[in-house]
Amino acid sequence: MGTGTAGTTGTAGSGRDQHPIVIVGASLGGAKAAQALREAGYGGGIVLIGEEHERPYERPPLSKGYLLGKTARDKIYVHPPQWYAEHDITLRLGTAVASVDPAAHTVTLTDDGRIPYAKLLLTTGSVPRRLPVPGADQAGVLYLRRVDDSDRIKAALRPGARIVVIGAGWIGLETAAAARAAGAEVTVLEAAELPLLRVLGREVAQVFADLHRDHGVDLRFGAQVEELTGSGGTVDGVRLGDGSTVPADAVVVGIGISPASRLAEEAGLEIDNGIKTDQHLRTSDPDVYAAGDVANAYHPLFDRHIRVEHWANAVNQPQTAARAMLGQPDAVYDRVPYFFTDQYDLGMEYVGYVEPDGYDQVVFRGDPATREFIAFWLSAGRVLAGMNVNIWDVVDPVRELVRSGRTVDPKALADPAVPLGDL
Repeated sequence: MGTGTAGTTGTAGSGRDQHPIVIVGASLGGAKAAQALREAGYGGGIVLIGEEHERPYERPPLSKGYLLGKTARDKIYVHPPQWYAEHDITLRLGTAVASVDPAAHTVTLTDDGRIPYAKLLLTTGSVPRRLPVPGADQAGVLYLRRVDDSDRIKAALRPGARIVVIGAGWIGLETAAAARAAGAEVTVLEAAELPLLRVLGREVAQVFADLHRDHGVDLRFGAQVEELTGSGGTVDGVRLGDGSTVPADAVVVGIGISPASRLAEEAGLEIDNGIKTDQHLRTSDPDVYAAGDVANAYHPLFDRHIRVEHWANAVNQPQTAARAMLGQPDAVYDRVPYFFTDQYDLGMEYVGYVEPDGYDQVVFRGDPATREFIAFWLSAGRVLAGMNVNIWDVVDPVRELVRSGRTVDPKALADPAVPLGDL
């Protein structure tokens, strides 16, 4: 891995120009930013800093193929081990950043080391929200964010094991599906009336409720978790607000994530549901940028700031940030958000952006009961988002429908005989 000295191949110039570009967060986004800088012809120093001891890897497999045992560990990494040295990128793993000083253009490490920077990119991602109830600190209470977390959950998913999942979001449902595939008994506890209700709305959320029930998951909605019970420091159950207890050999908590914006906040950068950036992914400091889960970026298409917690942003935003850091004024992030999931025999892709209650109509092309359909969220006749379930090669026309902003005929939208491209 990277053995070069930061700044040894700095750009021509003097003073601060000789400093490297520093990327805090050796994540998918951080690795993609380093790659994009080199592909754009940047020959200066690049320092990529990460708290984990693993080199950058992709997170979706942690709740999908890797958790299911279908994806080998060596397949989750963004680049091979030698790639960083070959591209003269200093990769500092197992290294935590204590603070950022925008005025001095320095990053201070927890061991008091300091690294100067010409430009700084924050790809610090997010952290799982912790369950705020008694007993949540016991052994057997698991969260999913890092590859080691996935290993611990995988070890708990065995035939007959009683797995309780708290939270019916994407992570919770994907973990439930993996647990059922392993032969575990699964109970999902969700405070809302349906899974993914805020994300998908009632019409489509019901599809996922039916899916999991059909695969033997005990779904309990309106559930209020009061306490995690245990014996000898190990969790053995979940006590609910109605006084009942769900027995558990392991509890997986998936109640959302929070942007890891502490460094930016303490550095005096503008914070609003993450690190606030412009369309170039530049923060309130002109030499500091942010990308991925942590960035609440202005989106020209939607004329608002949005923060998207999905893989596609971590893949694509760093390319814009890299070009912007190199002074390319046309570097604007305006891609339509995209995410996907795989649960049992259901594969899904979603493209677009809809606020909860930000739509007035859902149109189905196909029958949701068959789990082979496309759903569209509309407002005043305009397509805000589309989701294809077990139907493939339609993301591009759906994306163009969203980008166009045109009003469409709902009947034509629902008619499989009308090509989406014609709309």
